[in-house]
Amino acid sequence: MKNKQQNKKTSIGGQAVMEGVMMRSKCSMATAVRDPQGEIQIESERLTPPEKQKKFLRLPFVRGVVNFISSLTDGNRILLRSAEVQEEDPKDDETAVKPDKKGDGFMGTIATIIGVVLALGLFIVLPSFLTGLLPKKYFDPTSGGWTGLYFNLVEGGIRLLIFLAYILLISLIPTLRRVFMYHGAEHKTITCHEKGEELTVENVKKCSRVHDRCGTTFLFLVVFISVLVFSVVNVLLARLNLYNLVENELVNKLIRIGVKILLLPFIASLSYEVLRLLSKTKSKFFLIFKFPGLLLQRLTTREPSDDMIECAIAAFTTVLKMDEDPSIPCRSFATVGKMSDLLKATQKRFADNGIDEEEAEWIFALTLDIKKSALASSDRILKMAQAKQIVRIADERLTGRPLWYIIGDADFCGYKIKVDERVLIPRPETEDLVMLAVSMAKEGQKILDLCTGSGAIAIATTKELQKKNIRVEITASDISEDALTLAKENAEANGAEVKFLQSDLFARLDGEYDLVISNPPYIPTATVQTLQREVRDFEPHLALDGGEDGLDIYRRIAEQAQTHIRAGGSLLMEVGEGEAADVAKLFPQKSMIAKDFNGVDRYVKITF
Repeated sequence: MKNKQQNKKTSIGGQAVMEGVMMRSKCSMATAVRDPQGEIQIESERLTPPEKQKKFLRLPFVRGVVNFISSLTDGNRILLRSAEVQEEDPKDDETAVKPDKKGDGFMGTIATIIGVVLALGLFIVLPSFLTGLLPKKYFDPTSGGWTGLYFNLVEGGIRLLIFLAYILLISLIPTLRRVFMYHGAEHKTITCHEKGEELTVENVKKCSRVHDRCGTTFLFLVVFISVLVFSVVNVLLARLNLYNLVENELVNKLIRIGVKILLLPFIASLSYEVLRLLSKTKSKFFLIFKFPGLLLQRLTTREPSDDMIECAIAAFTTVLKMDEDPSIPCRSFATVGKMSDLLKATQKRFADNGIDEEEAEWIFALTLDIKKSALASSDRILKMAQAKQIVRIADERLTGRPLWYIIGDADFCGYKIKVDERVLIPRPETEDLVMLAVSMAKEGQKILDLCTGSGAIAIATTKELQKKNIRVEITASDISEDALTLAKENAEANGAEVKFLQSDLFARLDGEYDLVISNPPYIPTATVQTLQREVRDFEPHLALDGGEDGLDIYRRIAEQAQTHIRAGGSLLMEVGEGEAADVAKLFPQKSMIAKDFNGVDRYVKITF
């Protein structure tokens, strides 16, 4: 059944960029760009919502200036970022030296300033100069009478004609045609959502490419309202003899231009409020005020292709999801450039989200197959595929998913162990458990790895004993069938001969063992919910939860171990911090406690 809601209001607006679309709500912003490989890349960020801004900035007329400046600066910045995505990979014979992108923010500011200066020259200075060529007898800018009013109205008319000519001319530039097509995709997507239609390419294609809240309409309103405001204000100031303060005509002209520039924030604010009013009304009476802007949009928008609509939909849905779920992390573009630049950006993203910056270094080292220690001195240029892989991993890590699940394997005692949500990620502390076991094992013994999980302990013990030419028979058991499936894959991949059995501790195990190694669940139930997000939400609770006090599994092992460990045999267990003494007390046999590399009582050895 078709899901449809009529007249779905939204405050989301947008902007066409290089090969893509930016969408912006009150709380978030996302830009979707199609890169040279034909893939859609998304960059997103969170914005300060209006309710958290200073009340003064939310006042009518003030908010118009704030939004105008914000749109201008952000628009130029996003445009530059979208252009970076379009950079091609360097050729193989190119050096690793590439212009540093640290100055991009500065260059964006410079570009904004230059754009403002050119706009002032084109729409303020030029109309004043052209009108000044008319006979002063009939068109006198310094007059507070009719000739002054005529001058200002003609000057405003010229300004309006220059604006219309500018729109017409840029619409004829072939290179801007694709930008206008993306502009059309932006409007169509917003309209489709407001109509309550599902955001599909087919539904979006059927929607109009003009929209009441378009920037083109806003600019027309700015120019039109400036004609009225400048005309009235300049005549009033002329009556106050402001434009005849000195005999130097050039100074008087500069004063008139300065007055216009000072009035621009007010005009922008007034235009913004008018646009808001017009966009909220459907009355046919107001259509006459909307019509010029809607007509101009026919020039600044073009019918988009399907792939352009896909970009607009991607940006729009990203903003919607971010607004609905504050936990969704921001995303970043993958671009060709210096490795060091992307590394620093990734480290900052991780630090801002409470993730150890060293994980960013691991991502780069593993992805690029270089030593982590060599990252600081490297000035290599990343190709697009490399940057994409790094950004993909970083984006996924920011969702909370552990890095080693994303990578797919972890290093344990020098062996590659495949890991995913079926098993715990092996910890460095457990490597010392293996070394203790290896030091205790003897030729021909039967060894059991109880609660094997990924099989890391059994595999590493087997391989380390092989290096010493000590032959043993190793069995690994776990209650989880899924964990055992993965453990078998790991044993095969590492060439380790291990027998795997599914069993709830010793329940399905026959015979006796000379050495039992175990790293069972030892986190108290209440503590599990306080663990880091990547552990709490992603690693299996079956392998974490040790009961109310964390010792449930140790109690069961103590009850069953006597019948499964030979006389003179040993039980070697890893325990949680602060649990070693309590675990040792569970066994009537002789016990010994050993510390890990951090000086924590971590291992308990029981001799039978």
